[in-house]
Amino acid sequence: MKILVTGAAGFIGSNFMYYELENHPEDEYVALDLLTYAGNLKNLDGLKDKKNFKFVKMDIRDRENIFKLFEEEKFDLVVNFAAESHVDRSIEDPELFLRTNIIGTSVLMDACLKYGVNRYHQVSTDEVYGDLPLDRTDLFFTENTPLHTSSPYSSSKASADLLVNAYHRTFGLATTISRCSNNYGPYQFPEKLIPLMINNARHDKSLPVYGEGLNVRDWLHVYDHCSGIDLVMRKGKIGEVYNIGGHNERQNIDVVKTILKSLDKPESLITYVTDRKGHDLRYAIDPTKIETELGWKPKYNFESGIKETIKWYIDNQEWMDDVTSGEYQKYYDNMYSNR
Repeated sequence: MKILVTGAAGFIGSNFMYYELENHPEDEYVALDLLTYAGNLKNLDGLKDKKNFKFVKMDIRDRENIFKLFEEEKFDLVVNFAAESHVDRSIEDPELFLRTNIIGTSVLMDACLKYGVNRYHQVSTDEVYGDLPLDRTDLFFTENTPLHTSSPYSSSKASADLLVNAYHRTFGLATTISRCSNNYGPYQFPEKLIPLMINNARHDKSLPVYGEGLNVRDWLHVYDHCSGIDLVMRKGKIGEVYNIGGHNERQNIDVVKTILKSLDKPESLITYVTDRKGHDLRYAIDPTKIETELGWKPKYNFESGIKETIKWYIDNQEWMDDVTSGEYQKYYDNMYSNR
């Protein structure tokens, strides 16, 4: 197959590219990314010499060029990771999230319909379900949980999911959707909790924690997320949604303290800050459907995953320094300006 992966230079997208080329080297891959602040071409350095891999810098909202790309490449399958994804940024600029996450998704699906793409997979999030109460640990998100969003980010992702379902029902586009819990692992931009705390602790800077840090997230190692997406896009039932979660619920404050302990840093570095507007209390996914229908099982528990993740960031301090300084954004021009 020839597969288009959008958002491929971002955190999850780049990890997915490595997973795919290792596990399915028989396929061809076109990696597309606009290389905004969260897209880093260096994330894909290990793939640039692969004969079945090609990178394209493009905006999924650019209908004319997206259509040209589909006409030239004749894709069999499209996996859409491309999205604005940071809740705090969505509170500051909601419109950007609407344009990328909704309009961009529609452009991709229109191209799929026009150029006969066999399958479209949408990478979504458990945040479309809203949140769960902290005192009801018996409750979990299932694929039938009503959508109940809290932020402009989650609202834009829920809107995209509804649009995907509409394209399947109205136009017959073969679609699947996966919704994951909070990811962690290599190449994550340090605006997100785990890499931010690792980097700040490394420099003995304060670690900002919202409220009292009691909000609960269900942590999923990015490798396990990628293996789940691979199963859904290749074997999942058309028109279905699959939740991917690892049963690794932790309070934010406990995650922060785990990082500090691992790095032998004092808890006095923690600084409690004003809580996020509309901050969801608890996320928890029930992955029974993907486990029973597709045989998915996570490789990592949180203890093994966070240990490996912390080590990766410590071993790759140059990557972190480039990202936090903005130097990584010059890499594309250096690579491609003379080509």
